[in-house]
Amino acid sequence: MTEKSIFCGTNRPADPANMTDTEKKHTPVIECSDSVKSGDSFQVKISVGEIPHVMEEAHHVQWIDIYSGQNFNARVDLTPVFTKPEVTISLQKGGRHRTANIRVIERCNLHGQWEASKEITVTE
Repeated sequence: MTEKSIFCGTNRPADPANMTDTEKKHTPVIECSDSVKSGDSFQVKISVGEIPHVMEEAHHVQWIDIYSGQNFNARVDLTPVFTKPEVTISLQKGGRHRTANIRVIERCNLHGQWEASKEITVTE
């Protein structure tokens, strides 16, 4: 049986507790509060890789997309050599939902798309 290509779909670590070096370099890292107040803005810092990802002309992160659940929030396009694959963005949660799933997808020009998520609690 042939293994799935890293360019078929979105990649996630097979075992988050025991990641390979490729997974450590490509899986987004999401840093934000575990709990936020409804209507208040909060900071979300995203970096690509537990081990920093290179930004060379031949190998680099092209973009980072940020979602709240299935809702698209933002995209940051990156340029090799001149940028670092990390971003901080202000988000705001409201409505009736008491939890939110922050999802991040990044694309490496050599290793495809990689996804991570973090569940947060939304309080009154």
